[in-house]
Amino acid sequence: MKDPYEYSDHHLKLLQLLEENPHLSQRDASDVLGLSLGKVNYILKAFLDKGLIKMNNFRNNKNKLSYTYLLTPQGIEEKARMTLHFYEKKKKEYEELRAEVEKLGEIVEELG
Repeated sequence: MKDPYEYSDHHLKLLQLLEENPHLSQRDASDVLGLSLGKVNYILKAFLDKGLIKMNNFRNNKNKLSYTYLLTPQGIEEKARMTLHFYEKKKKEYEELRAEVEKLGEIVEELG
């Protein structure tokens, strides 16, 4: 299993998106996330290889093959870990930014 710290924010966002909308096409996911279609496909294949999602196919009204992406129990657990890591990372970034803003505020006050 890949270390959750090695996942990018895109991985978490894609898992969240698929959990909310399992019938979303790769192209739609690409548009929503602002990623290339190839990148979405690459991440989905990695999720499949790691057992985080399973893919079911069906035929829609236009006789085109469509897929449903379902998070596995392992995928739900990994999404929770990624969410915690993302939260901790963003909280640290926020604290660092807040400290920098406070220092800048002090400098501005000193300057008049």
